[in-house]
Amino acid sequence: MTGRPGDDKAAPARATGIVLAGGRSTRFGGDKLAAEIDGQPLLHRAIRAVAEVTAEVVVVVAPGVPPPVPPCDVVVPVVVAHDAIAGQGPLAGLAAGLAAASQPFAVLVGGDQPSLRPALLGELLRWLEPTAGGPDLDVVGLEEDGRLRALPVALRVATARPAAAVALAGGTRSLVGLFGRLRAGVLEPERWCAFDPAGDSLRDVDTRDDLPRRPPA
Repeated sequence: MTGRPGDDKAAPARATGIVLAGGRSTRFGGDKLAAEIDGQPLLHRAIRAVAEVTAEVVVVVAPGVPPPVPPCDVVVPVVVAHDAIAGQGPLAGLAAGLAAASQPFAVLVGGDQPSLRPALLGELLRWLEPTAGGPDLDVVGLEEDGRLRALPVALRVATARPAAAVALAGGTRSLVGLFGRLRAGVLEPERWCAFDPAGDSLRDVDTRDDLPRRPPA
């Protein structure tokens, strides 16, 4: 992608943060989203990050799971949505989050991403804004090693919501599989590293060894 829209603008005010929290934590050996980093649950770090650039947060959990308690210092509404069917993967979680979203844009993250940079999330959202001569995109993500990473990404709700439903009905389970059905754009490393030089926003926690040895900044 060339150029940079919205250099003097904030992220779209009307955006929903969708936090995927419906995984089984099999490799972690317990509820990884409850694991504490610097005295706060892993899930709270993701919620706080997206709350800085959105008007609301939707936390998507597995069917029958009690709603998690959100951080008490988050000033935007935090609501809980449930996957329609357990074990259907992150695309099903996205579909549930999009169904609950009330804003025209969304930023999607994993609940197990402890080091998300709000400035980078805001930049992803800015690329969805219409710009003179710029691409009209439905999803914007980060390029790493020549490929589009599944998380974090920004999405246009009006197009992503029906596309996710169609993809699920057709047997697609992966987020990248959905992105192939949408007008997708990527931010190259030389662009997104200006907002996250160490690539912290790409990190997630699968096992206990993935927990940061030092609390993320």
